Amino acid sequence: MMTTQLPELSGPQPSGPQPDWSGSSSPYSQYSTYSPTNPDEPSNSAQRPSRRGRVAALVAGACVMTLGAGTIGGAIGYLAARESLATGSLQVAAASSLPAPVSGSIAAVAAAVQPSVVQLDVSGDAGSGTGSGFVMRDDGYIVTNNHVVGSAKSPGSIQVSFADGTTADGTLVGANPGYDIAVVKVDRTNLDAIAMGSSAGLVVGDSVIAVGSPLGLQGTVTTGIVSALNRPVTAGGEGEMAFINAIQTDAAINPGNSGGPLVDSTGAVIGVNSAIASMSTGLGQPGSIGLGFAIPFDTVKRIVDEIISSGTSSTPVIGVKLEMAFTGPGAKVAEITGDGPAEMAGLATGDLITKLNGQLIADATSLIVTIRANAPGDQVMLTVVRGDKTLNIPVTLDALKS
Repeated sequence: MMTTQLPELSGPQPSGPQPDWSGSSSPYSQYSTYSPTNPDEPSNSAQRPSRRGRVAALVAGACVMTLGAGTIGGAIGYLAARESLATGSLQVAAASSLPAPVSGSIAAVAAAVQPSVVQLDVSGDAGSGTGSGFVMRDDGYIVTNNHVVGSAKSPGSIQVSFADGTTADGTLVGANPGYDIAVVKVDRTNLDAIAMGSSAGLVVGDSVIAVGSPLGLQGTVTTGIVSALNRPVTAGGEGEMAFINAIQTDAAINPGNSGGPLVDSTGAVIGVNSAIASMSTGLGQPGSIGLGFAIPFDTVKRIVDEIISSGTSSTPVIGVKLEMAFTGPGAKVAEITGDGPAEMAGLATGDLITKLNGQLIADATSLIVTIRANAPGDQVMLTVVRGDKTLNIPVTLDALKS
């Protein structure tokens, strides 16, 4: 099994509005085909796919065949119904007579959120693809993943399709590849901005809803729960590797869902869908196996606010290089960078960092994503094992130098 940053749906996609279809001993190493890296010098290495992964890919192919058969069956059913109209009458309820969704229901949440969710059709030198996004501000700012729009940086184009069937050209305002977050601007006002929530209060078992354009099917709604929190996930995309202190969910997330919102039971966004775990072996695009990962919205909001304000955003670091071969528990310091926060705080080469603000650190990747859940200037408390001593060392985070 591997963690895959959700690819955009590659190749030409249907234009215009789409149908509304609403209604390693590390415990985390299995989630990534990429070796954990330090914040300053990322590096990748591939993980050999398992035999089980090949079997899963075949099962996924069978599902595609089943979908095709279902489509054919639907066409036959339509023809039969059309032929019967000559001899019988068909009672159809007027749309205005349909009951409104019950307040607080999935249908009501979907109806409230869908006007804020968009489809992004992106083209550039690297090719074309389709992803999702959502309106953050009513004056035209849209949030998505960096790996969705990264290919449009220079030169390229972004077409934004809204739920009402209208489209607009988008401009890339800025991105932070390390967080896999990007902001797109359209020349529009009075848009339906999504309700903003907070990921801080989430607990395992909370109901969540994902909205987006999986496989180009705009307006798709899927439901699930928060399966886990603070799940360290690494994934490659446009630019550098992304490190995500992720919300794990079993809501179905597929290629094309990238950049779309994960919302709570009130319809407020609490995450941005970004990656899935997959058993795919390269025989096709990976699909949902009930292991999806979203970037927590509290982190997203900081990044987005900085990008809108200045066109760039900052990434926090403690100023160390880590022994990436060390499998834990804990993250081992390989080198202290000069004049950085760690040096000023008194950390030393060989220190074993076992906790950050009381949260257990499983390995180097776990430390990196936990640090990145904070912001430059924040003070964190590191629990460090040095020889036979356990120390609590406060460190003030600095911004990663580009």
